Amino acid sequence: MRETAEELDELQALLDRSLAGSTAHLRSIVVGRTITAAQLTQILTGMCTLALSTVTATGEPRISGADGHFLHGKWHFGTARTAAKARHLAARPAASVAHMRGEDLGVFTHGTVEILNPADGEPAADWPELLAYFQEFYGADAFDWDEEVVYYRLHPHWTTVFAPDVAKLLPA
Repeated sequence: MRETAEELDELQALLDRSLAGSTAHLRSIVVGRTITAAQLTQILTGMCTLALSTVTATGEPRISGADGHFLHGKWHFGTARTAAKARHLAARPAASVAHMRGEDLGVFTHGTVEILNPADGEPAADWPELLAYFQEFYGADAFDWDEEVVYYRLHPHWTTVFAPDVAKLLPA
């Protein structure tokens, strides 16, 4: 868990706001089967496989997989700079991600991506910290970190969690 108290408060407010603004159908499924921001950050550690949804220039949806890392209360993920999803996100930064673990956990997020290490611009202020994390996780020599990969942070405007039995998910 890398979140500050302020980041946990922001995440909890997002979870509460998202659920309150959801449809009656979704609330009937999730209410009583969700978790707190603090619990979520204890569960989402390391790499979490994401289903990432982007949109083509003609408005067609595209879904692909991505290695997701939940850091500071937000999803972070990367891809090759030459990948179709990188082109989609450069032109249309709205994205949705889902992380599911069978019927035990579903985390669903909609938002807008920020490019953390643009090829032709200044990196995000916290890119050095994030790069150190990713290099420790994948290995410093896994990629040409300056040229080969692009990383994103998803700034969520909506997130909800389905977790019917939190005890199955929390570390022992």
